[in-house]
Amino acid sequence: MIRSSGMKGIKLGSVLSLAILLVLGGHRAEALPGDTVEAVTAWIAAHPTLQPGIGDGLTVRKSDTAAERFTFEARVLPPGQIGFPTDRSIIRSERISFYDMINGVTPNRLTESLRIIYGPAIYQDYERATLVYAYPSPETVDLARRQNRPLLAAQQGQLLLGDRFAYWLEVTQTDSGKAYNGHITIFLREDLDKLETELRD
Repeated sequence: MIRSSGMKGIKLGSVLSLAILLVLGGHRAEALPGDTVEAVTAWIAAHPTLQPGIGDGLTVRKSDTAAERFTFEARVLPPGQIGFPTDRSIIRSERISFYDMINGVTPNRLTESLRIIYGPAIYQDYERATLVYAYPSPETVDLARRQNRPLLAAQQGQLLLGDRFAYWLEVTQTDSGKAYNGHITIFLREDLDKLETELRD
């Protein structure tokens, strides 16, 4: 199972080698999915971890080298296949993603970034969340092995439902078994069914 609880053995340097999460403190989330675009934009601009960075107000991109990238993106759309926003004034999902050819990307690294950016309340909601769907299925893994097609099972992810929000965690494995990119997305609970249907299909 991809999910891994607890912070034992995790060092800050392995969480973000880009040195963009050095301000740990007790920073609390003040703008989340369901809040207005204006509130989220202001929160991003004032957040010690997210700013300064290159972005358009709702997107932050940071990079130390071409081999290491961090992106934070707040969207008025739910995660998954792109559709038309029902309300352009409300944020429906926020995504944290990494690309790291040097240190790799692990589930622990993604969940620790969730804790650092949003604070303990959201992190605890994630930790207590119920697993709704995990992929690839055992059948897909077996098919990939038998047909020597590792890419069939390369994407490994989970959907979880917390009391406050839903969460989508995904890493993409390489042929060597190491993941160099991944993301964790926090989004509105009401959008879970849509994403689960898309992933199952």
